[in-house]
Amino acid sequence: MKIPFLLFFLICNSLIGFGQETAKEIVNKADQKFRGDTQFAEMTMTIVRPDWKRSMSLKSWLKGEDYSLVLVTAPAKDKGTVSLKRMKDLWNWMPAIERSIKVSPSMMNQSWMGSDFTNDDLMKQSSIVVDYDHSFEGSETINGYECHKIKLVPKPDAPVVWGKIYMWISKEEYFQMKSEFYDEDEFLINTMTSSGVKQMGDREIPTKLVMQPEDKPGNQTIITYQKIEYNQPIAESFFSLQNMKKVR
Repeated sequence: MKIPFLLFFLICNSLIGFGQETAKEIVNKADQKFRGDTQFAEMTMTIVRPDWKRSMSLKSWLKGEDYSLVLVTAPAKDKGTVSLKRMKDLWNWMPAIERSIKVSPSMMNQSWMGSDFTNDDLMKQSSIVVDYDHSFEGSETINGYECHKIKLVPKPDAPVVWGKIYMWISKEEYFQMKSEFYDEDEFLINTMTSSGVKQMGDREIPTKLVMQPEDKPGNQTIITYQKIEYNQPIAESFFSLQNMKKVR
């Protein structure tokens, strides 16, 4: 029995596509590879400006997408400052005034500690997997890694900062090698690049992230990871307003 050409064409295309990952699945794998189910990290954040630079030492704890805490451990004037995300709420503890301040949704796109990262970038208030629709935009090589270029467009009413994101994710390793962040008017605002692939815990990941604002030449913020531990138990009670005041 002869199979009609159109039916044969459709069968072949379905077989070719069978087993191929969707853009969303790739973004999810890259996100999970970097974050893990839980994560503890020690890092340095260096803020670079044309005529000065300063560095901060940080510790961070993550649990899923709902809980995160970032502690500043140096320099002395910032030591003890804490940012806490608990579900959809974000809080900052300011030791100088001994007060916790709730961050409103309108402040998520504001600078975190004077850096080029936003509150949303550091605390992951929005989810690159859940809050966006994903589509392939081709392939490019970034720092020697063959990458999928994926476009992320926010879903209607999603609580997101960005109007559009492009991500370059390596095809074999699921490294997030580059991201471009656009505002609602589709102007490029920030570009983040990744490098310094090293073994961290049970996986290899890029350990150097550089965020550069498009409209401020000479400005950049560099995050360098010294240590990451994955999938160690962290109780939800750790991410509390009470713990912000005493975490070390």
